[in-house]
Amino acid sequence: MASTGLQLLGLVLAMLGWGFGVLVCAAPLWRVSAFVGGELVIAQVLWEGLWMNCLSQTTGQIQCKTYDSTLALPMSLQVARCVTVLSLLLCLLALLLGVAGAKCTHCMGDGNQASKARLARLSGVLFLVAGLAHLVPICWTAYTIIRDFYDPNVAAPLKRELGPALYLGWGACVLLLVGGALLHVGSSPPVGKTLPVGRGASVGGYLHLTECFCI
Repeated sequence: MASTGLQLLGLVLAMLGWGFGVLVCAAPLWRVSAFVGGELVIAQVLWEGLWMNCLSQTTGQIQCKTYDSTLALPMSLQVARCVTVLSLLLCLLALLLGVAGAKCTHCMGDGNQASKARLARLSGVLFLVAGLAHLVPICWTAYTIIRDFYDPNVAAPLKRELGPALYLGWGACVLLLVGGALLHVGSSPPVGKTLPVGRGASVGGYLHLTECFCI
């Protein structure tokens, strides 16, 4: 029962991580305008994401626009797009395998527990790989933002700060990693091995004879 609970907990955490990852991929809040000058009145705030950028004004109006050309984007942004989408697709595949291999489901029947356990362990590994893959573009984006922020050669209007989507992405990665680990551990076979019936009987008989001779 404990392994079943670990399976369910890992699957739920991984599903939450996948849902947060989808929000991170779609949200235009990866990079936010940094105000490092002496201006006291801020009229506009620029938000940048993987697929679009948005301009927020003090009047409350928000205008968003998707990027016109994919090939015209920086190579780092194109790679971040590909890795993020691939990690989400990998999470979807892992979710299907995890549901099919869970002990509380009957997708493969109740008499094929070994195959279900292998599917669940594979699902945990895929969630771990997806979490690490999702972590790469987030950490790289955070690194470039911090590097440009402290670079004196970068003009102040071009400096950016860490957006809320990056923090949500780190949380999604943690959920995917923890969920995948729990799912894999909860689906692993027990460490202890039971003795065969014949061997156990022979050992028991040997002990009984030893006790008789000692008496």
